[in-house]
Amino acid sequence: MKKYQIVGIGNAVVDVISRTEDAFLEEMGIEKGIMQLIEQDRGEALYAAMGNRVQTPGGSVANTIAGAGHLGLRAAFIGRVSDDELGHFYADAMTNDGIDFVNPPVSGGELPTSRSMIFVSPDGERSMNTYLGISAELGPEDVSDDVASEAEIVFLEGYLFDKDKGKEAFIRTARACRAAGGKAGIAISDPFCVERHRDDFLTLIENELDYVIGNEAEIRALYGNGDLDADLAAVAAICPLVVCTRSGDGVSVIRDGERTDVAVSKVTPVDATGAGDQFAAGFLYGLATGQDMQTAARMGCVAAGEVISHMGPRPETDVQRLFRENGLV
Repeated sequence: MKKYQIVGIGNAVVDVISRTEDAFLEEMGIEKGIMQLIEQDRGEALYAAMGNRVQTPGGSVANTIAGAGHLGLRAAFIGRVSDDELGHFYADAMTNDGIDFVNPPVSGGELPTSRSMIFVSPDGERSMNTYLGISAELGPEDVSDDVASEAEIVFLEGYLFDKDKGKEAFIRTARACRAAGGKAGIAISDPFCVERHRDDFLTLIENELDYVIGNEAEIRALYGNGDLDADLAAVAAICPLVVCTRSGDGVSVIRDGERTDVAVSKVTPVDATGAGDQFAAGFLYGLATGQDMQTAARMGCVAAGEVISHMGPRPETDVQRLFRENGLV
């Protein structure tokens, strides 16, 4: 038995969440509904302007790993934080959630721990302003082959693709995992990220990965055929397992050429932060425990439904109980 059922690699970001009105976004020059990268001084100004801040450990794949750990998987996370107050908050919070945070805080570094200011509008839409700080410096030297080879599944965060050393860290992790018989996959993360790195993304997916998870916009961005079914088929032709979340329109999964579609009930989110991350947690839990694709996708939908029912990107209720109530376990 391997030490870990799932290991994530990605940005270690402290999420700072605040409810806000649309007028505040306009006043502060914040574009609604997207993730914007910002510099350190802008980050400090926005942080100071936030009322009723709630701080939680975040980062897209880190949220997924926390969700998978919450469901009972043996889990670890590879990320980079600084030896500062937020860095220790982050590392301690992951450890307290039962996740092995395998890289100790970096001392003597010039860059502070990363943080994302998330403004949640009355309609549940989230507008993220992220200062990447030290987490964007994650490189292959941060990846222990002992950790990656001890993973049944590794999950990579597409956002890290913006730096060459992030790509190198990915490839090292994926290869060590697969060489030891595990499966490696990616959260596409962002359609703009795909557009910046399309060729590299497709090369990675075709040659190094066993699965891909993305939303409709992200899957469409990979090939840009202008037709979701055609885009899904194109990705499925180079990767054994493709998972596409389509918000209220459900989920489409293609595994080894066989397509499974799962419907969902449309609900208005309290806070949409983390919906995709927790879908991935539920789906990968299903994959790790040998479920069929219909069940794994439904597990993802239940986990996503839980997280959008409250503020914050991580589960607050017993998702295993929700699985039981939905006849999934």
